[in-house]
Amino acid sequence: MTTVDAAARLLDLLRARGLTIATAESCTGGLVSAALTAVPGCSDVVLGGIVTYSNGMKASLLGVPEEVLRRVGAVSEDCAREMATGLLRATGAGLGISVTGIAGPGGGSAEKPVGLVYIGVSRPGGETTVRRNLFSGDRAAIRAATVDASLALATEALLTG
Repeated sequence: MTTVDAAARLLDLLRARGLTIATAESCTGGLVSAALTAVPGCSDVVLGGIVTYSNGMKASLLGVPEEVLRRVGAVSEDCAREMATGLLRATGAGLGISVTGIAGPGGGSAEKPVGLVYIGVSRPGGETTVRRNLFSGDRAAIRAATVDASLALATEALLTG
């Protein structure tokens, strides 16, 4: 399934459930939103996206607690969870996707290698699902894999929840 096909499937599921979607992205820089908005007619479901590349933007726009950013960092399950839930508060969306990770080629460490990405999916009043991923390849490959995994996790959340 192509990325556009996966995005179209997700949008169809959202429409069928009467839900809207928004994204909060770091390492993908808006590519998840771009995939969703590549589908004609998406404007009835897609509210928008917020690129929060810096910790300051994660805190100010999404309400990620400074303590979380200090304790575990931006590339963490806790940060992805806070980004996803903060996104719902900020936008009123029925489904939120958050992405935070290290796309490389630099910036990785032994604990947090290049390719480590956390994806969060949240629904109002529901549980936020966060999945840890370790993708390989160059920066473009890691970002593309993150988009595909984000669409898949959001689709899975709708089908199982």
